[in-house]
Amino acid sequence: MELQLRGKTAFVSGSTQGIGFAIASGLAAEGARVIVNGRSSDRVEDAVRKLRAEYPDADHTGLSADFAAPDEVDRLLDGLEDVDILVNNVGLFGLAEFESVSDAEWMRYFDVNVMSGVRLSRHLLGGMLQRGWGRMLFISSESGVNVPADMVHYGVTKAAMIALGNGLAKLTRGTGVTVNTVLGGPTYSDGVAAAVESLAGAQSASVEEVKGAIIDQNRTTLLERFIEPSEIANMVTYLASPRASATNGAAIRVDGGVLTTML
Repeated sequence: MELQLRGKTAFVSGSTQGIGFAIASGLAAEGARVIVNGRSSDRVEDAVRKLRAEYPDADHTGLSADFAAPDEVDRLLDGLEDVDILVNNVGLFGLAEFESVSDAEWMRYFDVNVMSGVRLSRHLLGGMLQRGWGRMLFISSESGVNVPADMVHYGVTKAAMIALGNGLAKLTRGTGVTVNTVLGGPTYSDGVAAAVESLAGAQSASVEEVKGAIIDQNRTTLLERFIEPSEIANMVTYLASPRASATNGAAIRVDGGVLTTML
């Protein structure tokens, strides 16, 4: 299926590796010009080089900024105009006991996981509405619906992302702009891969054995394996396209069946 993304410009926050880079690659493969983002200028430049080498038909670029630093966010927004597709992917993730998470850490999670999307959307939505077309995507998680006891701070911010996407969609009524949220499940991202490899070394086990043991602990996954970042990216790329014109305000699961309720 031709997704009709040639000539579109996309910005993907947190896109130098993992799910974000997979999304950037998926959009570039369909002909979109992609602006990647990360905290490190070196990693941003490396990601841009990879995109240009594999998908040379568009002038892919990058902008470095740490979304926990307001001055860096302001600088990024100053250089970000006429974006057709916004993918709010950047996010913090970590296990922690509820009692041990300080106010400052809560605020850091909200700044990066929630306020990044608020600031980017506030900056770009008006232009999309004026031009009569645009796509906004939020990369949330099944943890935003079924908040884990050992990641309450993370799950709450992912729930807020779902709410933000739902509210912004109502501002697009009668236009060619859509806002949707993708709920991912256990994904074998770069960070997870590094943790699995470390565990495998510590336990003198193979990576596949450790991956299997982790997934076996999750009794609600129907997929019975980790999701690949490209599988998240496939859904995002479709939702970013004109082909998804009738999907708006939705929270779409790409969770491998982790959420087994009907709603």
